[in-house]
Amino acid sequence: MNQTEHATIKCPQCGTKNRVPRQRLNDNPICGRCRARLPRTPVYDRPVVVTDATFESEVLGCPGPVLLDCWAPWCGPCKMIAPVLDQIAAEQAGKIKIAKLNVDQNPVTASRFSVMSIPTLLLYNNGRLVNTLVGVQSKAAIEQQLGRL
Repeated sequence: MNQTEHATIKCPQCGTKNRVPRQRLNDNPICGRCRARLPRTPVYDRPVVVTDATFESEVLGCPGPVLLDCWAPWCGPCKMIAPVLDQIAAEQAGKIKIAKLNVDQNPVTASRFSVMSIPTLLLYNNGRLVNTLVGVQSKAAIEQQLGRL
């Protein structure tokens, strides 16, 4: 099972991170350690892969802030910013969702938001686009923008 097929949900009772298959999120999952009911809101501690097919549910349907990284595997600057986004996802798990959209494989979503240069970071809050950052950004610059959300 890969990271797009499961969600990580932190138990409010004991703090354990539980991997729950996405198709089971509505089945009232319980914690594997203490057996407490888990909330239905996953904790994203690493970037989530988004496609044209999953964009609506993963980004627009997500309550709270989402940072969408529009990238391509051949792009050097995209490779430079990827570890920064991994760090932010781990450090701000439960506060923000980091998502990655490969623009070569998902041209519909990329063109929908006029992504002409990569990397482009699209910041959403409660399903609404609130800011766009183009080019390599420092961790501090990204966190400053996230702080405004």
